[in-house]
Amino acid sequence: MSNGSSITQCLLLPFADTRELQLWHFWLILGIPLAALLGNSLINTSTACDQHPHTPRYFFLLSLSLLDLGCISTTVPKSKANSLWDTRPISYTACAAQIFFFLFFLVAEFYLLTIVSYDRYVAICMPLHYGSLLGSIACVYMAAAAWAQ
Repeated sequence: MSNGSSITQCLLLPFADTRELQLWHFWLILGIPLAALLGNSLINTSTACDQHPHTPRYFFLLSLSLLDLGCISTTVPKSKANSLWDTRPISYTACAAQIFFFLFFLVAEFYLLTIVSYDRYVAICMPLHYGSLLGSIACVYMAAAAWAQ
């Protein structure tokens, strides 16, 4: 006789036991990502519309803001839904997908921050070689490598 059980869903622990605190948690989780969304959207809009910030620094800043939006959009919607509707279950595949995408965006952000630090190092320590070391094609390759991991 074999064991026929399988895991189909996980239970998320609530942040609060009372309904009022869950609603307070919903409004808090609604406000913080909206502020981050507004800030990242302003960065994306100002970088894309203005001709002056088409340097590697602003290109990497644009990539970082996109990665931040991805990080926020993987976990926050389910947490808001759980707080609003007082539910706890999440399917096993949705949980695995949420973890996968969150780690993907987090690791890509880590790599891109490493590239940004190299960009600043070259700009400060080797300013005369900056144009030859970090041209537009090199920046695109480094950002693509960070996204591809």
